[in-house]
Amino acid sequence: MAQLTTDELERETTADPVVATPLRPAPAEAAPTLSSYAQAEAYQGVLERAALHKTPGLYTRAWHVFRANKVAVVALCVLTLVVIFVLSAGIISAHVTGFTPEENHLRDKLTPPLTGNYILGSDGNGRDVLTRLAYGGRVSLRIAVLSAFGIFFLGGVIGVIAGYVGGMADSIIMRVVDVGLSIPGLPLLILISSLFSPGPEGLALVLAFVSWPGIARLIRGETLSLKQRDYVGAAYSLGSSPTRIILRHILPNLVPLLVVYTSLSLPGLMLAETGLSFLGIGVQVPTPSWGNMLGDGQQFFRTNISLVFIPGLMIYITSLSMYLVGSGLRDAFDPKLTQ
Repeated sequence: MAQLTTDELERETTADPVVATPLRPAPAEAAPTLSSYAQAEAYQGVLERAALHKTPGLYTRAWHVFRANKVAVVALCVLTLVVIFVLSAGIISAHVTGFTPEENHLRDKLTPPLTGNYILGSDGNGRDVLTRLAYGGRVSLRIAVLSAFGIFFLGGVIGVIAGYVGGMADSIIMRVVDVGLSIPGLPLLILISSLFSPGPEGLALVLAFVSWPGIARLIRGETLSLKQRDYVGAAYSLGSSPTRIILRHILPNLVPLLVVYTSLSLPGLMLAETGLSFLGIGVQVPTPSWGNMLGDGQQFFRTNISLVFIPGLMIYITSLSMYLVGSGLRDAFDPKLTQ
């Protein structure tokens, strides 16, 4: 082994020695304080609130369920096209056919479809069928929608009052509802329409007056159930007025039920109007309606079947689309089917 020189030996002896430091014990964990618990709970509350904001609401979930129902979506598209068609009656009259719904040309009566300027032909009085179909659909749908809203408000208000107030008022209202339900609707409609010969708006009021007891009983039962909920009792304990409880806590929970019932009642209301107009006691000529167009065309059934087929097909398509849309809404708002 080579010997170390004097300089190398001095450098090794003067170098700093490695000092072994003893291991330090780990610092003791600080005991949790009240503020740390409060901060943890506040953080957890923020997370829960954020999760609630991400959770879809009732109407969002209902739209997702409705959108998954392909039959209901197709029916909604068809119904939308029908509504666009009847709302465009003025445009069709001015720019497509060139005829008004009351304008008649006896020389051109019973013209077949796709003949001359008559796209869907003409009726027994020489009036353009396409123009009258658009205006007649507007009248029929307006009557159905107005009567549905009348049932919505009349039956809904009476049902909520009976269910929330209870007592003698509930008994009296329910006896009136029982009497209304015991009277056959169609004979009553025929009697009222024959006596007063109402116009489109009057006929809508008559339909609403005859049809409100059913939804009133339904809303009354749902109100009785909602009145027993804990949040309604809490609102009452905090001193909320009955009006505030009804508007803030009961009515919002009744809206889905009212929407479903109203959408399901629309086909029946439209068929009731067309039936009365077909019998000649609903919308009177010359005001067009799908019902009186069908009634006018039945006498020409053997010579010109299109006068019966065209309005009958529109009635069938529209009422079926309304029913399928209402059925889809019922399934979407049903808590047993929604996730």
